[in-house]
Amino acid sequence: MKKEPRVLLLIPHLGGGGAEKVTYLLARELGRKRYDLHLGLVAQRQAEGVIDAPATVHVIGASRVRSSAGRLLRLVWRTKPDLILSNMAHLNFLVLLLRPLFPKGMHVIVRQNGTASSMINSDRSPLRARWLYCALYRRAERIICQTDAMADDLERIAPVLKGKTTVLRNPVDLNAVRTTADGAPSKWTGAGPHLLSVGRLANEKGFDLLLEAMTKVKADFPNAAVTIAGTGPEKDTLVRLCHSLNLNRHVRFLGAVPAPAMYFRGATVFVSSSRHEAMSNALLEAAAAGLPIVSTPASEGMVQLLHGKEGVWLTKDTSADALATTLKQTLRTLQPGQRFPHPWIEEFHMDHAVTAYGQLIDETLDSAR
Repeated sequence: MKKEPRVLLLIPHLGGGGAEKVTYLLARELGRKRYDLHLGLVAQRQAEGVIDAPATVHVIGASRVRSSAGRLLRLVWRTKPDLILSNMAHLNFLVLLLRPLFPKGMHVIVRQNGTASSMINSDRSPLRARWLYCALYRRAERIICQTDAMADDLERIAPVLKGKTTVLRNPVDLNAVRTTADGAPSKWTGAGPHLLSVGRLANEKGFDLLLEAMTKVKADFPNAAVTIAGTGPEKDTLVRLCHSLNLNRHVRFLGAVPAPAMYFRGATVFVSSSRHEAMSNALLEAAAAGLPIVSTPASEGMVQLLHGKEGVWLTKDTSADALATTLKQTLRTLQPGQRFPHPWIEEFHMDHAVTAYGQLIDETLDSAR
């Protein structure tokens, strides 16, 4: 009997972010295919209940990715996978730095989880970050990007990577999102309109822009309210900003929500206020449920995906004023409870996307035979 290829997926942890959701779906679905699948959680300490699939879970339990080198190396030698798929930029750097110490014949694919130029510009040491992409990413067989624009951006930064990038869509469990959205009771009170935004409470997500925009939106829509789902380092700062803008009656912070689709029923519009974002999984889930969408032009890839689509309103730039203007225009246009088919979301269907990941894994393994 032919031996199943052993694949090791690596992620810092399985939290609620987009990269974590993608990794979870890959682990769940690839584990049901013809792979001996292993999942390495670098900065997570508990394995119970993290995945409902035939995958072997390894909890490395480091305090942070940068301090996990020794434990990660031991995991690789213990499991001896045929292929490693790493799923977040800072972990990718560590994996590729350690690659010369891996067993011979092992393959490495990395998934880039953000637009490289934006990540470099926001780094404390941009020159060092650029060097890491140029020097380390060339050690990977393939580099997965989420959009053509994202791949072009990476190849402009590191021309040596031309020919290594592959564009694959993020898998989204459209059926599960729709089932949850349809079955959940409305969690909204008041006349509305009800705005929903989901993401990590961090500067790049632009929730401060959304709060500032709400001061102008409520002038035209006095009962407007926004619900923000997510946790992150900017939580206290955003709560203080909310108080200072006198928005307490108009803003609700939910914290971490395992299934944001529970809040889709009754939401008037989904808002993505990111300063920079390669691809928003929360926005994709909102599109799966048919929600009207207002988004900033957070990346060229996002603009290419959303421009001109029915039921999507893009702001002219990434600012609180532009966001307020577009939100007011959208709210004046929408009918109560209006939804849109968003046919473009079907290319992110979990079955199609996971199949494409499997094909890339097989092609990478076959190339060495």
